[in-house]
Amino acid sequence: MLYHIFYQLFDINLFKYITFRGFYALITSFLISLAIGPYIIQKLKVFQKKEGGYVRDYTPEWHELKKYTPTMGGILIIITVLFSSLLWCRLDNFYVWIVIFALLSFALIGGWDDYLKITKKKGISSKAKFTAQLIFATIIAVALYFYPGFDTNLYLPFFKNIHINMGFLYIPFMIFIIVGTSNAVNLTDGLDGLAIGPSLIAIASFAFFAYVAGHSKLAAYLHLPHIAGSGELTVFLMAFLGAGLGFLWYNSFPAEVFMGDAGALSIGAVLGTVAIITKQEIILAIVGGIFVVETLSVIIQVAYYKATGKRLFLMAPIHHHFEKKGIKEPKIVTRVWIISILLAIIALSTLKIR
Repeated sequence: MLYHIFYQLFDINLFKYITFRGFYALITSFLISLAIGPYIIQKLKVFQKKEGGYVRDYTPEWHELKKYTPTMGGILIIITVLFSSLLWCRLDNFYVWIVIFALLSFALIGGWDDYLKITKKKGISSKAKFTAQLIFATIIAVALYFYPGFDTNLYLPFFKNIHINMGFLYIPFMIFIIVGTSNAVNLTDGLDGLAIGPSLIAIASFAFFAYVAGHSKLAAYLHLPHIAGSGELTVFLMAFLGAGLGFLWYNSFPAEVFMGDAGALSIGAVLGTVAIITKQEIILAIVGGIFVVETLSVIIQVAYYKATGKRLFLMAPIHHHFEKKGIKEPKIVTRVWIISILLAIIALSTLKIR
């Protein structure tokens, strides 16, 4: 909005620059989070107490102490990132509206699931939840596929000129990326600050990738595909980064509010969508390695139990296994953040290893 007012109407060049708008989108969303966070948390706390509290299934027994810590905190992220991005992004950019759709559609699924879990003690059925995710992911994938000039190549990191043109098969591939990432982030959301930390690191990494992909000279220099218009996603992601930092202000140990499915599903959907637009789907698996490990731990646990009748981990996802081993929650979370930073460094290093 501000771009259209100050640059297009009044020709103030400062608002033309993605970096300027990105930094102030971050600051704006962070300050909004601090301003409205206490009010939203208080309302959620009253609502959850009224409904008798809620604890996630398949968690250690001592998580019962978190019964009245409000969930659905993803609402705070959604509100702040939406306001800030609409304020600072170019509103004539197709990719911005696609990621906003990903944000809101998956937040709707997660928010409704959170609401039912609190009020009915049972969320949406897995089948209905997965179907809704498939529907929204298909809308995103089809919209991207038929957008003029959209690149259906799958690019391989570490190599300059190796890519695979997937053609129409790129649509189911995109659906898999969006739905898979969404659920992976959701599985990671189990300890205070656990999911938001790696999410922030991934968001910051993709803000950089989006900027490079949208800049023809930088993309050519670093041997990345140039995606015209994708640079504007940097502003959106910076707004997301500020919103996430604001949420972390309240979600750090001991948490005043939990993310819930509303936040986790939408964060994952946005990350998956941005990875597709910037042609960094494989990089997403690297920078989001924690999400991959958390998901694999659940898959392995289920498969192992069906095959042997025993459990490989004390509890899955794997962060609960470490809890059961006696490692304190803050130490688990801090170590996950450290690993996420190292994975982001590896992901960014692929820009030179080509």
